Amino acid sequence: MIVYEVNIRIERVISEDYRAWLAEHVRELLALPGFLSAEVFECAPDRDDADHESLVVCYRLESQAALTAYLAEHAPAMRAKGTARFGDRMQVSRRVLAPLVEMLAVEGAA
Repeated sequence: MIVYEVNIRIERVISEDYRAWLAEHVRELLALPGFLSAEVFECAPDRDDADHESLVVCYRLESQAALTAYLAEHAPAMRAKGTARFGDRMQVSRRVLAPLVEMLAVEGAA
């Protein structure tokens, strides 16, 4: 499994519109081969930057090969949709996380 993390910084005044668009965008990606799940997180507000909001989307993919195929075949068009709609009112960075060790909580452990 691979985690494809997308970090998004958007102008607060467009956050409602962006969140609605993002929900559909995530559904589109989850329909692509190799995507297993996604979680969207809201970051704690930055007191020094009240004009922006930060979100993180963590996509889980079945393999590095699935991510490579997405990046080659679908990513340019998917990214262009966001840029066409929101332009420079959003900034996006991405990273890939590969599991090193998986640890599970033990039920009943304190």
